[in-house]
Amino acid sequence: MLFEILKKNEWVEILSEIENYDCYHTYDYHAINRKPDEKGVLLVYRSSDILIALPLLIRPIEGTSYFDATSVYGYSGPIFKSFSTAMDLSDFQQSLYNYFKDQKIISVFSRLNPFIENQISILKNIGNVEALSDVVNIDLTKDIDIQRQLFSKTTKRYLNKVRKLCYTKKSTSQEDILTFVDLYYENMNRVQAKDSYYFEKDYFFNMIDSKDFTTEVIFAIMNETDEIISAAMIMRTNDIIQYHISGTKNDYLHLTPIRLLLDETRISGTKENYKYFNLGGGLGSESDSLLYFKSSFSKDFKKFNVWKYIVDHDIYDSLTLKNNQQKIDNNFFPLYRYKG
Repeated sequence: MLFEILKKNEWVEILSEIENYDCYHTYDYHAINRKPDEKGVLLVYRSSDILIALPLLIRPIEGTSYFDATSVYGYSGPIFKSFSTAMDLSDFQQSLYNYFKDQKIISVFSRLNPFIENQISILKNIGNVEALSDVVNIDLTKDIDIQRQLFSKTTKRYLNKVRKLCYTKKSTSQEDILTFVDLYYENMNRVQAKDSYYFEKDYFFNMIDSKDFTTEVIFAIMNETDEIISAAMIMRTNDIIQYHISGTKNDYLHLTPIRLLLDETRISGTKENYKYFNLGGGLGSESDSLLYFKSSFSKDFKKFNVWKYIVDHDIYDSLTLKNNQQKIDNNFFPLYRYKG
C-alpha cells in the first residue's frame, strides 16, 4: 500500500522507524526549501516485508492542469527499512505509477544520496538512474591523523599558515548569523551565482532553528583583530555530516580560511563518531576547480546519481513540443522546463 504524508508528526514517525536517513529527507528541510507553489510530500509504501519512503516536491506545470515532481536541493532519494535486493518490488513500482497518474504528475526527478545504499536497486525498472559526477567524502571512521595524511601538500601548507593567523568558533547568535549572511552574499556576487542561490535571511535562521537535523555555523576569525573572515554552514544528521554553504571575505581569499573550517569540522565529527563528511562536488556537478579543491582533502569519491522518470510519455512529448525544446540535445530534465 502506498500513501501520502503531509503532516510533520507523521513524517517524523516514518523517519524514526526507518532510522537511516539524511537531513535532505526531513520535513523541515522540505518546508524551508520549497517554493510557494510547491507541496512537500513523503510517499510511503508499506507491505509486510518492507517500508520505503520517498520525499518529493510536487509543483504545477505552468499553463496546464498537470504537475511534476522534483527533489529538494541536496541529496535525497528513497529511504527504506528491511530491504534486500532479492525482493520483488513490482507492487511498489505499480503503486508508485498509479499515484503519479492519479495526481496528474507527468515526470519525476530526484537527486540521490551517495551515503544511502540500495537506492538504485529500489528504483530499478522505474525510469532511469544516471551517474553525473563525483562528490568528495572524508571517511570519518579513519583515525584523525590518517585522514590528514591523505591531504594534499597544498592543503597542509595552507592549513599550517591559517592556523597561525586564525581561530574558530561556532555561533548561532543573530549578530554572527547576519555576518555570515553578508559573507555568503559576497561569495555569491563573486561567482555570479544564479538568483536561486540568494537565500532570504529567514532561510539561515530557519535552518538553524530546525529540530529535524542539527545545523551549526562555524567561523574563522583573525587572531589580531577578531575580524570574522569566513564562515560555513554545516548540517549533521545521524552518521552523516554535510557541508552546505559558506562565504569568505574577498580580502582574505588568499588564505583560503574555508580549509580551516572544514578541517575543524572533520576533527570534531570524527571525535563524535560520525562516519561521513560530504564536501560535495563541483559547481553544477562538473569536474571543475571546486571539485579539485575539495579533492585536496580526500580521494574517497562517491558517485552522484540522479533519477529521471517520465510517467506519461505522450504528455511529456507534447509539453516539450509546445515549448519548442524537442530538438535540443542536452541532459536537462524535464526538457519542457528548459529555458535555454
